[in-house]
Amino acid sequence: MQTDSVTTPFGRRPMTLALLRRQQATKLIEPGKIADKWKVFRDASAAMEALGIQSNSLAVLDALLSFYPGNELREDAQLIVFPSNLQLSLRAHSMPGSTLRRHLAALVEAGLIVRRDSANGKRFSRKGAAGNVEQAFGFDLSPLLLRSEELAMLAQDVIAARSAHRRAKEKLTICRRDTRKLLTAAMEEGVDGDWQLIEDAYIDLVGRLPRTPTAAELTDILNEMEMLKDEILNRLEIKNNSGNSSTNDAQSERHIQNSELESITEFEPSLEKERGEKLRISATSREPLKSFPLSIVLKACPQVSDYAPGGTIRSWRELMSTAVVIRSMLGVTGSVYQGACEVMGPENAAAVMACILERANLINSAGAYLRDLTRRAEQNEFSIGPMVMAALKANNQTYLKAG
Repeated sequence: MQTDSVTTPFGRRPMTLALLRRQQATKLIEPGKIADKWKVFRDASAAMEALGIQSNSLAVLDALLSFYPGNELREDAQLIVFPSNLQLSLRAHSMPGSTLRRHLAALVEAGLIVRRDSANGKRFSRKGAAGNVEQAFGFDLSPLLLRSEELAMLAQDVIAARSAHRRAKEKLTICRRDTRKLLTAAMEEGVDGDWQLIEDAYIDLVGRLPRTPTAAELTDILNEMEMLKDEILNRLEIKNNSGNSSTNDAQSERHIQNSELESITEFEPSLEKERGEKLRISATSREPLKSFPLSIVLKACPQVSDYAPGGTIRSWRELMSTAVVIRSMLGVTGSVYQGACEVMGPENAAAVMACILERANLINSAGAYLRDLTRRAEQNEFSIGPMVMAALKANNQTYLKAG
């Protein structure tokens, strides 16, 4: 196999170090290596986008492979094909000459073939006395053999990514349908609740979905849609299981009125220790508290951003950092806030602190109020959704509806 020499491009085409490295790399093929040329072609086709080539480039590569005798690319075989542009054009579905040259250059740039130009730029071969090809000038297919495993891995990654994208799209379609129909049923059957606010949140979420979303965008929207669906189901379950639909409002009012009395225990170490023990004991039996979408929390609690570095919150991590500042400002002890984080989860605890900040003028003791919410969450009696929705309603927040 003629891979020892390094040839520079004929004519005006410049020589680059990248071309030099690609030519030299063909000498790294393992002795005795064999690969099915059509399998390599299928792998390159699947990894087309990752390689940065187009379908026409694949048509040219297909034509080049058709000039190689046999189906196996072999390390000990002559891997240079030397068809004329006319022959190539015919096998590439009568591709125009200018288009053919452009896609040949694309294949070289992608590292799938290497040019081996003769002195006058012609493509041909020289045979020895025994009739074997001793030297050839044309297109070297050695990179396909060298990169056969790499191309197979690229193809597998692309196929896996497409499959994951398809599954995420299907899950989002089902979750979107479920959320819409559950919400419609709740509104049409007159179930008590701020369903218009939830519908606005749903419309806002759907409006954020791009026309051609990436897998990451689909996953983000799916996670938020699932949380919205869970919140709807949670509210419907509460309505079905509760005989008194105003229980939550009454309890909230009672918490505010009794907060002064409850705050007496806030600074008693023995009670804090006892509380910590109860938290640890009950942690294994309670249901995990669902998080609410960050975008909705920030719209419901705009004041929290005023305490963030730079006046902007872009992630849950930034909200959690800001919540530490808020709890200190509102006089919530570290142990009380830590207990809330253990029971609710750090994201939910931060969201609750943001909601408390919005109602700070109505709450006598933020620490006692947070302590009681933690107790309710520990007993599976508290959901963050109604609290956020109440804050949305209080701040007259509305979402832009998609047309």
